Amino acid sequence: MKLLRRLLILLVLCLAALAASAWWWLDRALPLATPTVELSIEAGSTPRDVAQAWVQAGVQAQPWLLFQWFRWSGQARRIRAGSYELEPGITPRGLLAKMVQGDEAFERVRLIEGWTFRQFRAALARAPHLKPASTALDDAQLMQLLGLPGVSPEGRFFPDTYIYSRNVSDVTVMRRALSVMQQRVAAVWAERAPNLPLKTADEALVLASIVEKETGRSEDRGRIAAVFINRLRAGMPLQTDPTVIYGLGEAFDGNLRKRDLLADGPYNTYTRAGLPPTPIAMPGLAALRATVQPDPSRALYFVARGDGSSVFSEDLAAHNRAVNTYQRASAPKKP
Repeated sequence: MKLLRRLLILLVLCLAALAASAWWWLDRALPLATPTVELSIEAGSTPRDVAQAWVQAGVQAQPWLLFQWFRWSGQARRIRAGSYELEPGITPRGLLAKMVQGDEAFERVRLIEGWTFRQFRAALARAPHLKPASTALDDAQLMQLLGLPGVSPEGRFFPDTYIYSRNVSDVTVMRRALSVMQQRVAAVWAERAPNLPLKTADEALVLASIVEKETGRSEDRGRIAAVFINRLRAGMPLQTDPTVIYGLGEAFDGNLRKRDLLADGPYNTYTRAGLPPTPIAMPGLAALRATVQPDPSRALYFVARGDGSSVFSEDLAAHNRAVNTYQRASAPKKP
């Protein structure tokens, strides 16, 4: 009887020591093979798979020990799929909490106002931890995938900073940017000024892209929009260089020549009246708002001063004087 009692006491002491050891381990930092350890957990992974994957990724612990902790915590079924990053100091308790809470590792990509779709795709291709699912698709195939077959992708994506989980598809970011632009355009179109010479929200998007490219200083944006609105009302051609440059595409070498302005094409707003067939860049929210709510102005012309600002004129004579002052006078003299 005494032997049995001693064995029971020894067993209790061993269990208590084991429990104390386990409790101590749960709050001890896990050794990591590298300064940070990253892991993407796929949907449907079992707790045993997750434990093994962490060890393979660089967590220096016994996989069975991690698995038992996940299992006996009662939260194994709550582990969420996603991309996670561990830093020095993470404990087994903290590791499980991170996965249960879905505390994923995120990246970000910034899309700039005035970028073309080519620049947009290039930025996504450079973005860290973004799966290049669209690389093999041309523009038409991509727009079909996004649910807009036959629509040009130019200007259809809203420029902003997008945060995404690691290892998601670039198409995921594209869908978000497309959806945001659609929402922004619909919102500003609903608040448009009366009697605009624009028939649809899509026409507003096209003109906003021109306003975006023509604006050097934000304070001039509303007046620049007014110039183009006034020209459309008067039936005048828009005569804006950025559309011609866009039409030249990769043939543009940085120098817009007179022959370029005279060469007819769908984006040459010197030879063709009205709007070009598509946007020429991604307009930001300020350009969208300025386009549908332009400043009160009778100006029909503007010319750049050279410092980012513009001089506005209501008639051609005043415009020519401004051109002589701010452009021709500053042009380099021919030898």
